[in-house]
Amino acid sequence: MNILMVCAGNICRSPLAHGILEKKVKEQNLDWSVDSAGTHGMHAGDLPDSRSVEIARRKGLDITQQRSRKIRSIDLQEFDLVFCMDNHNLRDVLGMCISEEEKAKVKMIMNEVEPGRNVSVPDPYYGGASGFDNVYDMLEVACEKIVEKYK
Repeated sequence: MNILMVCAGNICRSPLAHGILEKKVKEQNLDWSVDSAGTHGMHAGDLPDSRSVEIARRKGLDITQQRSRKIRSIDLQEFDLVFCMDNHNLRDVLGMCISEEEKAKVKMIMNEVEPGRNVSVPDPYYGGASGFDNVYDMLEVACEKIVEKYK
């Protein structure tokens, strides 16, 4: 299974989701691939935000091998599931889809925890460090549900 995590800039939320899920996949010895991307390319090639790197480090993850990239149309063909962090990301990714099959792959990540509620993972970029803690905790629960549901 190939899973893509998507947020706006691919420097805060989706790199954390990518790292968290990747760790869970390794722990469960699953034959899955995890990646992340952003709906805009403003940070293309950049490391994740230092605050994402720090919270990940405190939780035992190293996400410094990741680099920001913009989602591409081919991603919607190559990935089995595409998890969006908020409704804006969802709208943007669905707007890229050229078939119902592609649309069926695109989901709100927090719907794995609270089905049908379309709860957004808040963008912590302009908030304080506690926002990154909250985002990490939300994504940890969502990624655990993803593993439980799809393994």
